[in-house]
Amino acid sequence: MRSLEKRYKLLQQELTGGISALFLVILMGTLGYWSIEKWSLVDSAYMTVITLSTVGFSEIHELSDRGRIFTISLIFMGVVTVAFIVNRFTEAVVQGYFRDGVVLQRQRRVMEDLKQHYILCGFGRTGRQIAMEFSAENIPFVVVDAQVNAVSIAKERNYMVLQADATLDETLMEVGIDRALCIVAAMPSDAENLYTIMSAKSLNPQIRTIARANTEEAIPKLQRGGADAVVSPYITGGKRMAAAALRPQVMDFVDGILSGSDRAFYMEEFRLDPKDCTYVGQTLQESEVRSATGVLVLAVRRTDGTLIAGPRGDTMLLAQDVLICMGTGEQLRCLNQMLSPLGSGFPRLPKQSH
Repeated sequence: MRSLEKRYKLLQQELTGGISALFLVILMGTLGYWSIEKWSLVDSAYMTVITLSTVGFSEIHELSDRGRIFTISLIFMGVVTVAFIVNRFTEAVVQGYFRDGVVLQRQRRVMEDLKQHYILCGFGRTGRQIAMEFSAENIPFVVVDAQVNAVSIAKERNYMVLQADATLDETLMEVGIDRALCIVAAMPSDAENLYTIMSAKSLNPQIRTIARANTEEAIPKLQRGGADAVVSPYITGGKRMAAAALRPQVMDFVDGILSGSDRAFYMEEFRLDPKDCTYVGQTLQESEVRSATGVLVLAVRRTDGTLIAGPRGDTMLLAQDVLICMGTGEQLRCLNQMLSPLGSGFPRLPKQSH
């Protein structure tokens, strides 16, 4: 969108400049006839307009030699100015700049309306897979990439995209970093990912940040830079390949509930906000989560980082606990309504099945 905006602004500037130059020529012509021929301003303006428009009307008064020389100069300036305006206007029509302007305005309005969304920086092979998962989960997100080819591919897939440098503060502000839930830095350069994470945290300290690391050395640097989670495609890919070789059925099951749009079961996380959730201070058994919704609570993450795997019925639910649950899409929606009846945009529920 940034390159489109630049082209559109350049066209506006050129057309505005051409029209301004035309009015300046008219003003010069009016003042010229008024000064040289001593005509009234109305006669001078009329003579200027019919001269520039080349309508072929005769002179309203007899011209002196100086007046005729001035008229020749005026015709030359008018032809050049009008030709420039016509050229710019024709190119705008042929290249579709006016259509692009409408698209630009629409994209800007959509971008300004974004909230509780995800920002995906980098649309390479990793970024495209992330975008596919976001799309499958019906997650609102915007792609940021500086490469023309990547932006074109994102547009072909009907993703919201901005062609810009994700490391710049102005770019992050343009995609609503202050209103976003999470930013994913998936660019091929560790340095770019680090700069992006640092900029994001400085602009919105509450945002969740996920960074891609291409080397092991980059992992601690990204963590020190503010990344809440750092993922190395090579390390993660190696572990998953080993797990697929050693525990193929487990991997098939995990993959089937973590990704894709055609799933029977989903895994989701729910944070217990004491302002909305009335079950804080109760045990799992007292809350009747399992019996009321059918959702299986796999683990509970405490605010201090403690993970309670396979919680029992007497496990106490505390404020800001994160419940890691598994169930069908309908069961998870039921649990979301049960835990947060006011609705807060969480969790990222799967699409309705049709």
